[in-house]
Amino acid sequence: MSRSGSKKKSESQNPRLLEEVLQVLQDSVKPLHYKQISIRLGINDQSQKMLVNFILRDLANKKNIKEIGRGSYTIGDNHQRKTSSSAQYVTGIADTTATGAAYVVVEGSDQDIYITERNAMNVMDKDKVKVRLIQNKKGRKPEGVIEEIIQRAKTEFVGTVQLSKDYAFLVPDSHKISFDLHIPLDKINGATHGIKAVGKITGWNPGRKNPQGEILRVLGKSGSNDTEMHAILEEFGLPYKFPTEVERAADHIPIEITKEEISKRRDFRDITTFTIDPVDAKDFDDAISVQKLKNGLWEIGVHIADVSHYVKENTPLDKEAYARATSVYLVDRVVPMLPENLSNGLCSLRPHEEKLCFSAVFEMDDNAQVHSRWFGRTVINSNRRFTYEEAQNVIETGKGDFNDEILLLNILAKKLRAERFKKGSIAFDKLEVKFHLDENGNPTGVFFKRMKDANLLIEDFMLLANKCVAEFCSPHPKSQTHPPSPPSKGEITAPFVYRVHDKPDGEKLKAFADIAARFGYKINLKNEITIAETMNKTLKDCTGKPESNMIEMLAIRTMAKAIYTSKNIGHYGLGFKHYTHFTSPIRRYPDVMVHRLLAQRLTPNPSPRGEGSRKQVSSVGEDLEGACKHSSTREKLAADAERSSTKYKQVQYMNSRIGEEFEGMISGVTEWGIFVELIDNRCEGLVRIKDLRDDQYFIDEKNYCLVGRRTKRKLSLGDKVRVEVKSADMMKKQLNFAMVG
Repeated sequence: MSRSGSKKKSESQNPRLLEEVLQVLQDSVKPLHYKQISIRLGINDQSQKMLVNFILRDLANKKNIKEIGRGSYTIGDNHQRKTSSSAQYVTGIADTTATGAAYVVVEGSDQDIYITERNAMNVMDKDKVKVRLIQNKKGRKPEGVIEEIIQRAKTEFVGTVQLSKDYAFLVPDSHKISFDLHIPLDKINGATHGIKAVGKITGWNPGRKNPQGEILRVLGKSGSNDTEMHAILEEFGLPYKFPTEVERAADHIPIEITKEEISKRRDFRDITTFTIDPVDAKDFDDAISVQKLKNGLWEIGVHIADVSHYVKENTPLDKEAYARATSVYLVDRVVPMLPENLSNGLCSLRPHEEKLCFSAVFEMDDNAQVHSRWFGRTVINSNRRFTYEEAQNVIETGKGDFNDEILLLNILAKKLRAERFKKGSIAFDKLEVKFHLDENGNPTGVFFKRMKDANLLIEDFMLLANKCVAEFCSPHPKSQTHPPSPPSKGEITAPFVYRVHDKPDGEKLKAFADIAARFGYKINLKNEITIAETMNKTLKDCTGKPESNMIEMLAIRTMAKAIYTSKNIGHYGLGFKHYTHFTSPIRRYPDVMVHRLLAQRLTPNPSPRGEGSRKQVSSVGEDLEGACKHSSTREKLAADAERSSTKYKQVQYMNSRIGEEFEGMISGVTEWGIFVELIDNRCEGLVRIKDLRDDQYFIDEKNYCLVGRRTKRKLSLGDKVRVEVKSADMMKKQLNFAMVG
């Protein structure tokens, strides 16, 4: 045999590539030639394509695969697919990717099932699907083929209309949708070329790539700020207008507070009270009062807008608030849960106005130890509205309005915080990216916000109120412990809304610890306390460094998601055995539910001193757990919409910087490329694997990197790189970068 022939034989026995070729044939329902297999493996290099051809010939000679026709191959007898009688099927929810592939999440399973683009049928994001599992090599991720789409998650989509003489298409904005909607000309509903609109799928013929549809609503000119913000809300199924009957109901609520109503409440109108909120806030739903008592203790009142006084159950206002479940905070606007007459008027704790509140009042000593607590309805009159910046200036200079009260509260808050951290609370303080906007909503600059003492002061007293309300409403309130534990076996829990946070997955924690170690940070995984202590130290030590945002983001991703539920398991991240949301009823519906539940646990006239007395509650609502799940779902939708609006502004901001070079850090590694976050402005973009010209790269998931097949060069999570802004896709809200050097 010639030396070249020996070389080819040796190359054809490349075990990794051979396995990948076999896997492609295993998955395919039709014969493939070497070019088709190379495309599916992402191979562009001609020499590598020829190597695939040599492998196919070698496998065919060994009878491991069959040659069908000239140069096309299918799996052979030694690698038979599962027969239908032995096939395994599972049901799950699809999570699609930009490439057309998907992952199917199966409830109760700790592994997602990977679906290649060719096996994904016509699946869309969040569809409920039936999957046939594919036999694969031991140790590889489970893979499957979508056999049936059981239930569509959505049939309405936001996109841009492309109109011609004979046909029209709606090109969806979402990068997770890999098809366009074919719109008959008699179904365009007045839409014109290039306009942003909402379309609906009306049919999908088998074997057709594109579904049929119709235009439901025209949103406006693409690129217009209002149009794009409304498009984001439409995309996530979030309303931006109130029904007429809801607006009318809000407008007819009496403004005057009667003497009779005041007589039912504890009166705080003559006690020093103020609010501290963001400079652009209009809905002030919490205030703090402070006074020295004759017994030497401090009385600290946490006063929350009494939304449940105005929003009665099962009214149009209540049903709309429940449906929305949360306010939505886009980059340039707030979409409130309640109409403006309530959120910015009647319920907002504006200064020098009598306001109705639901309050948690604490008697505390100088060490922030709580000696007694009281819950009940109150009336207040705020003396001053502070912005965070104004309160921070008082803390830093010691001068200004109510300086003694603010300085005292700051001291007490720091002691509450220290005690919380001592017992295992984790200090997440993610950098917040903000934009300077011109009069048209276009971004002119980027700036960052972190929480300072004034923010933390408010946070600590809100946490105290939330924790104590949850303890009071639980069957047998006990002092907080860490780690949080569920109610003991056989314990009967009264109906209540908890904000819970489960323990993190051990493997995710280990992975995070490995990444942190690359930057010199140590996470001690010995127990919950050491995890919290070392994670807090890591988050503190990385502040202000290039890797800070990535470390904070990965730490948050390591944690489980906090949710609302009627089943208490505690809050791991805070280290609380009992926790709820009581302090923001203007913008969160679960807080309204908590106010109602708390009111039913209190006697009609709770004593002015000491913990409010309890009464038995027979039932609260027909489906409290269903309401909790609904609120959690809406909260996630709102968060996704908020992130989408931020991403849009980042892409819009970078659109004028195409061709410029920036220093960045690899913030994500995927099979289709690397994500790079720019250090200067925190904008994130993708360097596609096909644009890495120096080598062919494959993903090493265990080590969070891409590895060059020839050079063995590694592009690892956290590496500093220099990139050029290649393009900015406004429709898909994507930045594309190219490596420099």
